Amino acid sequence: MIKCALVLSMMFVSINVMFGQAKRPTVMVVPSDNWCTINGFMTEWDNQGTKVKIPDYKRAIQENSDLKLVTAKIGELMADRGFVLKVLESTLKSLQSESAEDAILTSKSGAEVTESPIDKLKKTAKSDIIIQIGWTINQTGPKRSITFIMEGLDCYTDKQVAGASGTGPSSFAAELPVLLEEAVLSKLDNFNTQLQNHFEDILANGREISLRIKTFSNSASDLETEYNGEELGAIIEKWLSQNTVQGKFNTTDATAAMMFFEQVRIPLFDANSRALDSRGWAKDLQKMLKDKYTLTSKLMTKGLGQASIVIGDK
Repeated sequence: MIKCALVLSMMFVSINVMFGQAKRPTVMVVPSDNWCTINGFMTEWDNQGTKVKIPDYKRAIQENSDLKLVTAKIGELMADRGFVLKVLESTLKSLQSESAEDAILTSKSGAEVTESPIDKLKKTAKSDIIIQIGWTINQTGPKRSITFIMEGLDCYTDKQVAGASGTGPSSFAAELPVLLEEAVLSKLDNFNTQLQNHFEDILANGREISLRIKTFSNSASDLETEYNGEELGAIIEKWLSQNTVQGKFNTTDATAAMMFFEQVRIPLFDANSRALDSRGWAKDLQKMLKDKYTLTSKLMTKGLGQASIVIGDK
């Protein structure tokens, strides 16, 4: 009986160690678009002639003290549960220190692919998940409560992978972080489980990105040009099947001039154990085209999860 109890005890210890060492996704907490709109922290960005409204995170952090308290509290709660936190304010300072922030607010990163300031932010932070938080404070006599909405977005696809919302209990407490913690705590474990399940799917099946192949108008080759009896488009598809996790990708569109691949599952890390994004992965395809077929190409990216290779020139 004692031996059996020891065996069971060792099994429970092993299970706890295994789950304790489970890799957690990196997260960054930002105010939701809705919160930024309501509080007047939106700015216009010129996307190739089209005016697009985007959140002005820098001004929001500088001018709204509640935002800093809320993002800090959510970050603290996530860090307490083992998630790796990327701090929004620090990421914005990194952009500024590189003299990039002023440029990205007005720039166009190329005729083919335009990268928004939000995409630049994602690339600098390199987090797995962005947590968008929005809240309102309810006042009933001397008591206050908080209603919140929290969304977890995959930084590579912008798909929502977790969600939580609710209203906390009424309280005489005046401090916003206290009200927020009371409202969020009952929902947080389920929210974190959704995040972790998504991340475990990424670990097992790879990150999801998209890839677009194009040709310049002056290119000597198009995607139907044959090399040793095989069309270039088929060569690229074969490379994808060999360099994606379990060969997972969808060819959404294919012509002589372009190919578009969605739900492309790439490894989480490269051969040197560094986090892999669409640019790092697509560079290997670009190198193969040059080394094997002497094809010059231009590689462009949008955020972490979209890559474009244009064949025929730089």
